[in-house]
Amino acid sequence: MPRLNTVDPATAEPQARALLNRVERALGSTPNMMRAMAESPAVLDAYLSFSGALAKGKLSGALQEQIALAIAVENECGYCLAAHTVLGERAGVSAADLEAGRSATASDPKAQAVLRFAKAVVAARGFVSDADLAEVRAAGYDDGEIGEIIAAVALNTFTNYFNSVGQTELDFPAVDGPTRA
Repeated sequence: MPRLNTVDPATAEPQARALLNRVERALGSTPNMMRAMAESPAVLDAYLSFSGALAKGKLSGALQEQIALAIAVENECGYCLAAHTVLGERAGVSAADLEAGRSATASDPKAQAVLRFAKAVVAARGFVSDADLAEVRAAGYDDGEIGEIIAAVALNTFTNYFNSVGQTELDFPAVDGPTRA
């Protein structure tokens, strides 16, 4: 049972309604996570602004979805694992890479280097080794892209924690995986 309330877009206060309408236009639906975030329009606006900024970066949408899958497993967030499986498919991630992303692997060695680095960032709480950094650089990523990987980890950790605390009701098809919530 959810532990955080959700907002009905039809009866939301004006700022929350405007943000939720933006989500509806972009996704074709309004996921429960965003309805819960709308209890504080500042939280939903921060999430949408951060994810919108990263969407303009160098990392592809597909790679960002693969990062999200790896981080959802690391943080044991079933809601995010389910959501990013659907969103990853929409972004063009193959079924094999959707599955592989859960263990921070990928068919493309360059993408796999990103996933391994993202997983290391979570596991080391940011205190990655020189070898971790050298590996992602050797795969061809520059410092700007490394910054975007770190930002993607931070954004996904936020949503993982938000959904785990809130026990957000699943509104995506459930995915089997090593998760708690």
